Amino acid sequence: MKIFVTGGTGNIGQYVTTTLLDAGHSVVLLTRTPERIPAYLALENVEVKQGNLLDYAGMGEALKGCDAVIHIALGWGNTPVEMLENDTRATAYLAEAAEKNGVAKFVYTSSTAAMGDLRDGMDETALRMPGDLYGATKASAEHFLLGFNQNYTGQGAYGGKVKLKRNIIRPGYVFSNPAFEGGASQSDTRFLNLAKDLLQSKDVEFSKFNGTQFLSGAQIAQLYLKLVESDLNREIFMALGSKFVSWADIANLMLQEIPESTSKVVVPDAEDPGKPSYYCADKMRRVFGLSFEGDEDLPAHCKWNVERARKILAGEDVHNPYHVW
Repeated sequence: MKIFVTGGTGNIGQYVTTTLLDAGHSVVLLTRTPERIPAYLALENVEVKQGNLLDYAGMGEALKGCDAVIHIALGWGNTPVEMLENDTRATAYLAEAAEKNGVAKFVYTSSTAAMGDLRDGMDETALRMPGDLYGATKASAEHFLLGFNQNYTGQGAYGGKVKLKRNIIRPGYVFSNPAFEGGASQSDTRFLNLAKDLLQSKDVEFSKFNGTQFLSGAQIAQLYLKLVESDLNREIFMALGSKFVSWADIANLMLQEIPESTSKVVVPDAEDPGKPSYYCADKMRRVFGLSFEGDEDLPAHCKWNVERARKILAGEDVHNPYHVW
């Protein structure tokens, strides 16, 4: 297939792009920053288009001739109207343009934030109760996509049925090392800041239940591939690891890379018999046979952050991998 990808230079998108290529697909990549991953320009079966989510005409033109759309890019804003304009509206436009141009499949990147605060056992059927504008943006885009089943010829008058197959992935916390030299990485700095503290032998303190169900970019990319190659329609998939990993666990992983550190990892409630709350991400196993504990790639990610932190503390120039709106 020829697949149009937004956000292909970002945290998730870089691994989705490489996974699609490895599976024999070609990619049309929309990015604001083509220079961000120079390696893309030398790859076969990759066509890089410079643009952003607000360039509606450009997006509509770029996806012509494509068989599928994978929409990963996030449009950001600081007010409800800005979030609506920069992300939800752009998603609705992209779906409409895909339908008009005969694209067969559309995979949207939502978030667990669309459901709001974690309630133990939450799965794809949980109510959408977003707790902030980011979650509201994702929830509203989900609704637009799921409701886009037919066109209208006038007020209350149904037109033709929509042929575009639309599916949704809800990631939790996704981390990644750059897939290419000079590429993007995870969207927050907690890994790097923790590595700096440990390298300076500072003690760190975490609650026993301060953590999440991590998933790596390489792992979640397998779900995107399975879904875009499927004939499913109007399905939602949670994308998280099955294992709860605490930040105290991560600190201890990093300390294995810093034998000179005298830091102590303090967990005041370590003896608390309680259990963390979990998202249920079993659907991707049941449907596609995909199951990840989620911590398989964490040692390499911790090592990468420790190496970067060492250089930064030594005053060396280090490539900034963070990719934001």
